[in-house]
Amino acid sequence: MSAAQDTLLYSRVETVLAGEIAAGDLRVGDQLPTEDRLIARFGVSRITVRRAIQNLVSRGLVEIHRGKGTFVAAPRITQELTELSGFVEDMHALGRKPTARVIGKEIVTADAIVAGQLVLTKGERVIRIRRLRLADGIPLSFDETYLPLEIGKKIITNNLKAEPIFSLLERKYDVPLIEADYKLDAVAAEPEIAKALKVKPRSPIFRIERTSYSTGGRPVDYERLHYRGDLVQFVTRLVRKAPRRAGF
Repeated sequence: MSAAQDTLLYSRVETVLAGEIAAGDLRVGDQLPTEDRLIARFGVSRITVRRAIQNLVSRGLVEIHRGKGTFVAAPRITQELTELSGFVEDMHALGRKPTARVIGKEIVTADAIVAGQLVLTKGERVIRIRRLRLADGIPLSFDETYLPLEIGKKIITNNLKAEPIFSLLERKYDVPLIEADYKLDAVAAEPEIAKALKVKPRSPIFRIERTSYSTGGRPVDYERLHYRGDLVQFVTRLVRKAPRRAGF
């Protein structure tokens, strides 16, 4: 068989399977037919099937679970870092359906980091809210939010499975959000977070620390957001400053 013929064969297998994924005939989490079944279906060699599958893996459409098989992968989400926005706003902009599960909401004492971010005294009482955020039913982010006690006690009286904290702050309690400090790290998922996100412990995830400010530079919301590294990528656009002219 010539190289051109081989290319046509695996390209056909790849195209047909990719089309079935796009059409919803194969859904996220579905297992692809075995190699033997694909060989029989398309009348091609094992090498051809494997090459087609590897191309689908490279495109992020499927993932191989060793010892189990090949499964349709959840589509990767690309999130732009261009403005201050909440999870619900981000998912709506991407055409995804956001939902949330509230894991806990309680009064805790602020440690040094939380106190520093909210400009409070260490040991001062704050509200901590922990939620699992999902997109189209897929766990995407484990969020830990800290709020000053006064506004936090109001926020937790609401249905936090349905109402975003940003919206509550701005629309219900008249606390406008103006800007935020943002720090992004790559970390290993701790057991509790890994379990919630349905990934293996120590899997690579993104950890975002975000402190949002209201008018007058007043910090009102400090968050630790943990995003699945296999499902999310963050992008931004950089503008180059005009180069300085060399001195004479």
